[in-house]
Amino acid sequence: MSQFLDIFKGIKSCCPPIWFMRQAGRYLPEYLEVRKRCKGFLDLCYNPELAAEVTLQPLKRFPLDAAIIFSDILVIPHALGQKVSFEEGTGPKLDPLSLDSFEERLTFKNFFKNAAPVYQTIHLTKSRLSPSKALIGFAGAPWTLALYMIEGEGSRDFAKAKGQAFENEKVFTALLDYLSEVVSLHLIEQVKAGVQTLQLFDTWAGLCPATHFEKWITSPTRKIVSNLSEAFPNLPFIGFPKGIGTNLGEYVTQTKISGVSLDISTPISWATENLPSSLILEGNLDPVLLVAGGESLKKAIFSIHEEMQGRPYIFNLGHGILPQTPPSHVETCVQIVKGLR
Repeated sequence: MSQFLDIFKGIKSCCPPIWFMRQAGRYLPEYLEVRKRCKGFLDLCYNPELAAEVTLQPLKRFPLDAAIIFSDILVIPHALGQKVSFEEGTGPKLDPLSLDSFEERLTFKNFFKNAAPVYQTIHLTKSRLSPSKALIGFAGAPWTLALYMIEGEGSRDFAKAKGQAFENEKVFTALLDYLSEVVSLHLIEQVKAGVQTLQLFDTWAGLCPATHFEKWITSPTRKIVSNLSEAFPNLPFIGFPKGIGTNLGEYVTQTKISGVSLDISTPISWATENLPSSLILEGNLDPVLLVAGGESLKKAIFSIHEEMQGRPYIFNLGHGILPQTPPSHVETCVQIVKGLR
């Protein structure tokens, strides 16, 4: 039995299940050793043997309740034929997509072939994972993917991409519809390969204006959740729309997700009072507290647990583990959470 999966079935446990976003990554020395064996980041993502090894590394160190497959949200545009690379110190670089020509530039023809290593990684990982641990698959949400694909890189405001979206809303919405279907198919293949729950990362959801929130955030997400629910009726689905504040109420109601990951700006007290009691909450420890450690970390853990007020929840961060995080602090955090009652 998996404590992580049990929480979605209404089965109570003595302490909250725990995992961390980016738990497999640069803060672990064993990850850095594996990374040296690959020319680039995508080479690691597309190497099933090494990606499976990296996925399992944090569970060999810590008694976490779930593994999240090692991959990246940008494998989707890459598998659609858009040039994607990762440069050390600067982040992802993409050959910018023009809205006027996205239908000609992108092709689904070889998508499953290009993304096959991801599904192979899942199959390998599942075969080596304890039945008591859950395996999480993921993808980027259409809005966040579209911003990267049009902008060509990460940005604080994605002004170029948003400018194109506002100038041609009809075509931008068509791109989001297209990505909704692609994301759905990618996630379905992940479930077929062995993942047991999914998380949809909408990292830049907070940049979407309120006037377009339903059209550009909730509608595409609702389509994806509906497609997955139709294919796998009992599959837990977690959304992470970072930075949307009180729009979380509309988001969870409209998308019908089974869980929501809270960022560090969302008060847990507000979430417990305003979001459905049947919704599983996840989060929202500040990743910097995991770096700091000590009493500040302990107090924050106990505070989150107290604010959840006995409500079933998953302990996680408000975003991903930072590279400078000491593994010993992660170990301390997990030990404290495992002792919560």
